[in-house]
Amino acid sequence: MEVRNIDQDELDALLALNEDHFNDVKSKRINPGKLQETFVAFANSDGGDLYIGIEDKSETGERVIGFGEQEDANALISTLLEETNPAVENVVIEFLEVEGKGLILHFGIPKSPKVHYTASGDCYIRINAAKRKIKGDRITQLGYSKGAEPYERRALDNVDIEDISEGELLSRYMERVGTHLLPEAFLRKQRLLTKKDGERVPNVGSVLLFDDEPQATLEKRCAVKVYRLRTTETEYKREQLEEMPVTINGDVESVIEKTVNQVTKYIDGASFQDAGKIVKLNYPSEALKEILVNAVIHRDYSLNDDIHVRVFDNRVEVQSPGKLPGYMTLENLYDERFSRNPNVVRMLHNLPNPVNHDIGEGLDTAKNELKKAGLVDPIFYEKENAFIVTIKHQKVASVEDVILQYFSNNPSSSISNKLVRQLSGEDDMQKVKLALQKLRAAGEIKLEDENASAFNYRYIKA
Repeated sequence: MEVRNIDQDELDALLALNEDHFNDVKSKRINPGKLQETFVAFANSDGGDLYIGIEDKSETGERVIGFGEQEDANALISTLLEETNPAVENVVIEFLEVEGKGLILHFGIPKSPKVHYTASGDCYIRINAAKRKIKGDRITQLGYSKGAEPYERRALDNVDIEDISEGELLSRYMERVGTHLLPEAFLRKQRLLTKKDGERVPNVGSVLLFDDEPQATLEKRCAVKVYRLRTTETEYKREQLEEMPVTINGDVESVIEKTVNQVTKYIDGASFQDAGKIVKLNYPSEALKEILVNAVIHRDYSLNDDIHVRVFDNRVEVQSPGKLPGYMTLENLYDERFSRNPNVVRMLHNLPNPVNHDIGEGLDTAKNELKKAGLVDPIFYEKENAFIVTIKHQKVASVEDVILQYFSNNPSSSISNKLVRQLSGEDDMQKVKLALQKLRAAGEIKLEDENASAFNYRYIKA
């Protein structure tokens, strides 16, 4: 197993570490079963780093009391890796060697798409700097939120198969995809029926797709509410509502269409003042659509809440119930793929001219379309039990603006083509060169060394 020597600076950083939602330190004397509770809590939540061989801050005396050799930690490693059910995948394990103080055992625990239990069968989650044991419905809810147990496959015994199989929505869908199967056989093949008490009954996914009023059938709030707020402030008041929120119900495909239309209507005419000028909202329609589609098809339908879309004078905020599922994080949104409602996503994608791209491509499309329009990337964050996307009507700074801002903050420094590209995100060397030449011609900047070769040009404030 890897052993890495750490210097005093890295050790000081470890000792200064505050135990929080993502970090914890434990004594090497900890019981393996107790340590497993924390290990499981991290995996069931958002992942984190666990260091063993460091005494708590409240303890007096030497805080680093590490393992004498790797074998001394075998019982802990075995319990965490072999007795956690199911095993947590992609755990990073290393020993940190501190001169004269032994080995600190470090576990890098990823956010897991599964629900994990200790050897004794208990389930824990991480809440701030503590672990919390959960039972029953709370474990079920955890599975839904992770996507480990898709809520869309939950059987609904209050719905007859005929309510779905004989409905107009299913009939139209089957005609559009060109199938000749009987309706019930089609539903069964598409995994839209789930066994319960020996019988197949419609599940949540079939209701979301083919029920005229899924909100009434599921007996929970799962519509979309669209607000128009006359303000640019972060904190808004009810009196800033232009009118009462519009509530959009129906099957997922029609909800998407109606939501896009309503938001487009509100954006038309929305404006704000910038440096004394009136700026009208004008978002690329494809970017707006992709973000709204994602909110509807990837939300957590097990939560009793609506999607909230707020159109402000200078931005659009889309709040979707449920945090990111599985191993998805804010950092890997554009790189990883995970669907909380795979059947709903697949069924919509099978249609001619589908409303949704392949999993994960929607956000890429939104980002690229905003970039083409000269607007900043969408902003993502999680709040309590919701995922929020903010689309700001904010222009990307030009390369020239980036250069001038750099000299405003660093008046005595110099800048190169490479540094400008790093600061601006503009990869085209020629575009940066032209921007530098333009500012030089305008007398804003000048060469630091007139005799330098073109490849070594650096510029300073004129």
